[in-house]
Amino acid sequence: MNEMPEFYMQKALQLAQQAAALGEVPVGAVIVRKTTGEIIGEGYNQREIRKHALSHAELLAIDTACQNLHGWRLPDCAMYVTLEPCLMCAGAILQARIEEIWFGAYDSRNGAVSSLIQAFSLPNQYHTISHGGILQEECSSLLSSFFRTLRNRKKEILIFPPDTV
Repeated sequence: MNEMPEFYMQKALQLAQQAAALGEVPVGAVIVRKTTGEIIGEGYNQREIRKHALSHAELLAIDTACQNLHGWRLPDCAMYVTLEPCLMCAGAILQARIEEIWFGAYDSRNGAVSSLIQAFSLPNQYHTISHGGILQEECSSLLSSFFRTLRNRKKEILIFPPDTV
C-alpha cells in the first residue's frame, strides 16, 4: 500500500489529539493537493468550544482549503479524516468537489460513506472516491479511549457529586 495515506492520516491523528486535549470528540482532518502533496486545509472538532453544530473537523478543513485556494471547488484534492464522515460532512465533501477521501475508523452509528449510508454512491453529478480503514486501529483506539474517559468522569460525578467533595 502507498505510504502517503498513512503519512497524511498521522497528521489528521495529531489534529484529533488536539481536539481530545480540549475535551472535543477526537476527530481530525487534512486536505491535500494531490499533485503537490501540500496540505491546504486542516481542522479538528470544535463543536463544544465554538458552541456550533457545524464545527466538525471536515467542515473546518474544507473552509480553510477554500480560503487557501480562493474558491469553493477543491479539484485535485484528497481529504484524510480519522472518522468516517457523517451525512452533513459527506454532503459538504461532495459539494466541494473533493476527488478522494481516506478515513480511519468506521462509524456504524453515523457514518455516511460506507457504514450507515453510502452518500458517495447516490445519483449525483459529482462522485468522490472513498477508502476506509486507514490506520483504523490507531483512529479507533483514540476514540475509544476518549469515550471511556468521558464515561468514567460521568460515573465519578454520579458517585461523588461536586458539592460533596
